[in-house]
Amino acid sequence: MSSSQFRRGKRRFDDESTFLKRDRHRRRLPPADFGSETFGLPEGDRWSTWDQSSPTERGPQPHPDWLVRSCLLAAKRYRAAEHRMFQRDSEYLEGRRVRESRVNRAIAARSAAGRAMISTQWASAEFAALSQLCAAGLPVPYPVQILHTELLLEFIGEPDGTAAPRLAEIRPAAAELASLWDQLVTALCGLARLGYAHGDLSAYNLLVHRGRLVMIDMPQIVDVIANPRGAEFLTRDSANVARWFTARGLSAVTPAPAGLAGLLLAEARLS
Repeated sequence: MSSSQFRRGKRRFDDESTFLKRDRHRRRLPPADFGSETFGLPEGDRWSTWDQSSPTERGPQPHPDWLVRSCLLAAKRYRAAEHRMFQRDSEYLEGRRVRESRVNRAIAARSAAGRAMISTQWASAEFAALSQLCAAGLPVPYPVQILHTELLLEFIGEPDGTAAPRLAEIRPAAAELASLWDQLVTALCGLARLGYAHGDLSAYNLLVHRGRLVMIDMPQIVDVIANPRGAEFLTRDSANVARWFTARGLSAVTPAPAGLAGLLLAEARLS
């Protein structure tokens, strides 16, 4: 799921200096405290930047009804030097190589240009993944728009700004635990059927909002066919969540936590 910025054609990055030079002229969001962007709003908030994005930088249509009204959104920005995935990204980038060899070399060398390219790849990969999964009906936040390395996403939480808790933060009773497990199995089977693994799944990137399970944090989504370690990612994701549910007493469910990996491999036709 490489960024569309790196397609072959007239706009070719001949070397790292050229990439950095051209990158300086890309449209960017103004600072958070700039002018009318934040005028009259509480600290940390800003007005919409919808008019700064092109149709291809916006989420899948039809746009949700709540999007055309006043709404609260979550902003996620990728910074090459900070994002933790960049420290161990080689395993996820297998199967994502772009055609421009100079871009691949810059990424492999982790130069300044390479890190900028990686952060753009992560943002583009997550936006594309969320767009596809949302259109397929999977429980993920609706991706509103992408501008450079910033994503605006549906806010999962309450209207007063209280974010939904992560699965790891709640202590569900037996009935809710079983319901959440059923939702998770359905979501992961849908993901595997599309040929993907989350790639970094755990109780920390699953939200629970009013009894509904929502998958988040998907820049590292893995194409289980293109990536030679695809089956390993499916198995690892399964083991991570199965341990959490088993430790909280989940029992007498189908499939049992121990059988989740086999089910996902079968759905992805890797068994």
